[in-house]
Amino acid sequence: MHPSSALPLLRARRVVVKVGSALLVDAQEGAPNTAWLDTLAADVAAIRARGQEVLLVSSGAIALGRRQLGLMSSRLKLEEKQAAAAIGQIRLAHAWKDALERHRLSVAQILLTFGDTEERRRYLNARNTLSTLLRLGAIPVINENDTVATAEIRYGDNDRLAARVAQMISADCLVLLSDVDGLYSADPGRDPAARFIPDVHAINLEIERMAGGTTSAVGSGGMATKIAAAKIAVAAGCHMAVALGRELHPLRRIEAGERCTWFHPSVTPATVRKQWIAGALKPAGELFVDEGAAAALGRGKSLLPAGVTKVVGRFKRGDALIVRAPSGKEIARGLSAYSSIDAERLRGRHSSEFEALLGFQGRDELIHRDDLVITG
Repeated sequence: MHPSSALPLLRARRVVVKVGSALLVDAQEGAPNTAWLDTLAADVAAIRARGQEVLLVSSGAIALGRRQLGLMSSRLKLEEKQAAAAIGQIRLAHAWKDALERHRLSVAQILLTFGDTEERRRYLNARNTLSTLLRLGAIPVINENDTVATAEIRYGDNDRLAARVAQMISADCLVLLSDVDGLYSADPGRDPAARFIPDVHAINLEIERMAGGTTSAVGSGGMATKIAAAKIAVAAGCHMAVALGRELHPLRRIEAGERCTWFHPSVTPATVRKQWIAGALKPAGELFVDEGAAAALGRGKSLLPAGVTKVVGRFKRGDALIVRAPSGKEIARGLSAYSSIDAERLRGRHSSEFEALLGFQGRDELIHRDDLVITG
């Protein structure tokens, strides 16, 4: 029987694991820490074998590339970091490929910038790509695209990037593998009386002070960035753990009850997403549907173009729409998979006709059930 402290990881449908440079890269050799990485890959394979989906957010590109370019200074200029990342991304991808393919797991590399997780249409594009990779059984390995991001549009740390990815794909659990085993009431390296905090149910000023001050005052990679990540994660309905990563089989250790700090949400990812669609987005258009489509939506189905009778307004793919019954009553809201121009072309048509009408084979659904909430 597993300890109760491991339940958020064991019960999650979708798990994001963040791995830092200090864990993945051997500081002496400037090469991947393959012995440790192999044990993490075994842990990922075990999670996948339980039927759970896994995404990895991995640092390490700059650390892997800098030595090859002779960039050994402790502080690199932005352009030097970008050059090192361009070299290191290849090595990083190979390291993950070698480790995970030994367990017959397919690996995909995804490079994101701040804008990809903040600007809504790019966010939806990234979400769709990640969702498709997961559906097809691949393990996405995600890193910030350091080769193109400027200082003004960078996250600068992968803790917050990992939290945004967890939010984007409605993950249930985020694990930040760290050089510490969790949150303490003070810095345990300086205060021997520092108290370990196993669970956090509300991130308040006291919790932020434990992390070393407000989140804006602390540099990349410290506990404060993990608190900033936790704010994003729990607001999205995602459990988040800060756990010691340097030991072999770090995820298995969490499952066995090894000490870590869990940040607990008060809602589920699905609830948060539905609330966002229902109330946070201004509708850009309307769709009128027939009785059959209205009944299907009530049973939890997606909205297919065949059931749409009228398209109102001008909108783009990813915009929020109101769905109305034949009477005109609002029955749902959702995110459109097509622009208003394409929606009008597809109105009343079946998926077998889409390619001839559009010139490409688009999605079968006009609004997928994951992007739809019943409102009336």
